[in-house]
Amino acid sequence: MLDKLKALAAGLNEYYQAPYRASFAKAQQQEDDLFMMLVASEALGIPNPASYYTLELLPLVYEDFHAWHTRMGMDKSPLENIQCC
Repeated sequence: MLDKLKALAAGLNEYYQAPYRASFAKAQQQEDDLFMMLVASEALGIPNPASYYTLELLPLVYEDFHAWHTRMGMDKSPLENIQCC
């Protein structure tokens, strides 16, 4: 009986979440793009009042930098010190 209730709960959960999965993924991607821009903004020449704190995060976002700049429509890396292509 407990297994049937768990299966029913999982099925209902999937039924109600499925239509919104794509919109949540798109919103997450937009938030990630904004975060990447904020972290790399000082290197891109955009004044950033929190650059002291975001400099620490640059090594963490190097892995995703290539995917970000191609998604933003830049063929090559906009930063001279980051050569990913």
